[in-house]
Amino acid sequence: MKVGILGSGEVGQTLAKAFTAEGHSTILGTHHPHKNEVKDFISNNPRIKVDTFEVAAAYGELLALCVSGDAAEAVIDLAGAKNFSGKTVIDTTNPIAKQPPANGVLKYFTTMDQSLSEIIQKKIPDAFVVKAFNSVGNSLMYKPSFDTKPSMFICGNDDGAKKTVTDILTAFGWETEDMGKIEAARAIEPLCMLWCIPGFLKNSWTHAFKLLKA
Repeated sequence: MKVGILGSGEVGQTLAKAFTAEGHSTILGTHHPHKNEVKDFISNNPRIKVDTFEVAAAYGELLALCVSGDAAEAVIDLAGAKNFSGKTVIDTTNPIAKQPPANGVLKYFTTMDQSLSEIIQKKIPDAFVVKAFNSVGNSLMYKPSFDTKPSMFICGNDDGAKKTVTDILTAFGWETEDMGKIEAARAIEPLCMLWCIPGFLKNSWTHAFKLLKA
């Protein structure tokens, strides 16, 4: 596939390299081409083109939104809403507020009655938004090394889009747990809070979730 990654931070860079390693043609979209970390990425990854959000969104048959939650809507505007139409959009974002964590617990700018994924889906109604990759750190997103396959929780309104994302997750080394429609992101997004607590309190960032079934 042709993949457009929107966001040049650690998550965007990780997924751009992962998709490229799996044989996909990838463009990394950024708003900060002159940042040192972006320049370093360009130097170290000559196979991956870096361009604007709009170019990456127009290019990709599949898109991945990899920006801070509070910037998600603005990035969609910069990329052009029309460039999302009819495409599967992997939403990796979390609605993390600017306030510092309280005893290791992140603060969110959403409520339990509306997730950021729902807000994004409403903003690009002709796209097929699938929540994924939001409940683990970027270093574990591709081929995580555990004794068993970890679980990645996803949700979205389109079954075909979720099948596409499931196939990607399988290739990336994950077991997929489909939680249903986009409203399930109200439960999936807070998993980021839970995942981060051991990191903030114990500096432990190398874990993932596993759904056990009887």
